[in-house]
Amino acid sequence: MEVIRIHHPLDPRQIPADPVVLAMGFFDGVHRGHQAVIRRAKTLATAKHVKLAVLTYDHHPSLVYRPLEGDDRKYLSTPERKLQQLDRLGVDRVFLVSYTGEFAAQKPQEFVDNYLVAFHTVTAVAGFDHTYGKKDVATMDLLPAYAQGRFEVETVAEETGDEEKISSTRIRAAMKAGDVDTANALLGYLYRSTGVVVHGEARGRTIGYPTANVLTPENEWLPGIGVYTARLKVGAIWYPGMISVGRNDTFGDNRPITVEMNLLDYQGDLYGENVEVEWHHRLRGQVKFDSAEGLIVQLKKDETATRDYFSQVAAD
Repeated sequence: MEVIRIHHPLDPRQIPADPVVLAMGFFDGVHRGHQAVIRRAKTLATAKHVKLAVLTYDHHPSLVYRPLEGDDRKYLSTPERKLQQLDRLGVDRVFLVSYTGEFAAQKPQEFVDNYLVAFHTVTAVAGFDHTYGKKDVATMDLLPAYAQGRFEVETVAEETGDEEKISSTRIRAAMKAGDVDTANALLGYLYRSTGVVVHGEARGRTIGYPTANVLTPENEWLPGIGVYTARLKVGAIWYPGMISVGRNDTFGDNRPITVEMNLLDYQGDLYGENVEVEWHHRLRGQVKFDSAEGLIVQLKKDETATRDYFSQVAAD
């Protein structure tokens, strides 16, 4: 997949001369709704014997319009992961635009002239609620007028799950609530995060459940506090286990949130490893135990549930 990184104003020399069907969107998470847009664009590109291209952005457009704090700074898919997902969906070319104030200042007609036409678009495809400027003047309904017959426009209807619109907002809410099962269902795949294994308090070793402490980038979403089944990717190998997002408040109050994973039947030194976590299923919420012994009893139950889960996954 070809990735063309663009900073406004566009340098036409960056753009290949061949025509494309262009799918447009920020595509945070590349969830099932986004996948429907890209699949439709892929079908059109195949029928027209042209390449499938995607126009997307390297950071959230909201950064240009307002201060972002806390969860607003997090992504379901960082630019690197978004590119990986687009590649898996068969995209041939990505125009990765840096969304700046100067870029945002374009009027809709200027955006169409400066970008969509310059990309040699034969058909522009986007979701029904996609905008490319101010919401009252930059809708998909108005795009044909700006196109002026130079390219076709196709709007993809909303995808629904449980009769509700599938959206990044719904997925983020599910993640925050710790409902990784719903998040995965809306994404259409198992959510992943990244990190590096660092030293923790090594308390897990003393109770028979050593953990890999995963330091996660601040701009990636994590499921809410709780215990989950997951897999950890080290190098090219995936290891199953159970993972906790929590404060370890059995051992004290007001502790920082940590991400700690116990791998099933693993022996080895993981410190310094860059890893991926694939989040599968929520087992339970966080519980404060009266003693380490109570925690050990619960961990044994969690281990049994985790082994049963992955045994079932293997059987399926």
